[in-house]
Amino acid sequence: MRLITIILGLIFAWLWGSCHGCSTKNHDSEIKLGVMSGPENELMETVKAVAKERYDLSIKLVVFNDYMTPNIALNDHSIDANAFQHEPFLDEMVKSHKFKLMSAGKTFLFPLAAYSKKIRDVKDVPMNATVAIPNDPTNEGRALLLLARQGLIELKDPNYLFSQAKDISKNPLHLKITELEAAQLPRVLDDVTMAIINTTFAQGAGLSPKKDGLFVEGRDSRYVNIIAVREEDRDAPWVEKLVKSVENARVLEAAEKIFNGGVIAGWAVKDRADD
Repeated sequence: MRLITIILGLIFAWLWGSCHGCSTKNHDSEIKLGVMSGPENELMETVKAVAKERYDLSIKLVVFNDYMTPNIALNDHSIDANAFQHEPFLDEMVKSHKFKLMSAGKTFLFPLAAYSKKIRDVKDVPMNATVAIPNDPTNEGRALLLLARQGLIELKDPNYLFSQAKDISKNPLHLKITELEAAQLPRVLDDVTMAIINTTFAQGAGLSPKKDGLFVEGRDSRYVNIIAVREEDRDAPWVEKLVKSVENARVLEAAEKIFNGGVIAGWAVKDRADD
């Protein structure tokens, strides 16, 4: 009986060790990265190439078509990291789902910018100007923060990310804020003094934040996209390799080409200006 107990104990220990090794797989040389379908997936192909060539890190891209599943997949270990969201979005999912996820680094900002067919400089904004902004909670707050940063308005709480027009505390130019669906904003440029438009819809209308924007979000924006990982992996060697693979001159060049100049690097370019 004692011999059987010893044998069973050894078998259990071996099985536990094997399974434990599987659950804590060493990802230093190969990881799964969640990305969104479309141009972002195309961009990550360049990241994948850089990671392999410079850091001997193999990346398998796992493509998603919605904004909820990538964090669920990351939390349940189906993937090792994802790169599709900004930090406020991640914070909200962590809060609501109790996920233990964190930002490991920044990728790119797809900036909100002000466009106008009537003025050429923010200094030219007249009294009683009509300003069209997105009406969804995230982008409305984002647009108001951008206006506040230019000194055009003041908000009751300058750190609150979900302010609405009613939260404007000072409006020295008596701007008339018009809230519209984001997709409609390029269509009303002829009728308003200026409109705050997402890069996606601006580019669809032939506008570039870099070339046509009166003022544009910068890389210090809270809305820079990030690389998300599990908290338990924060110090894993592959995380640093992945971040460095994104912060690369070839990747920036590819991003500017794919998005036609409509992106801003979320890191100090001079720090990673290689190849």
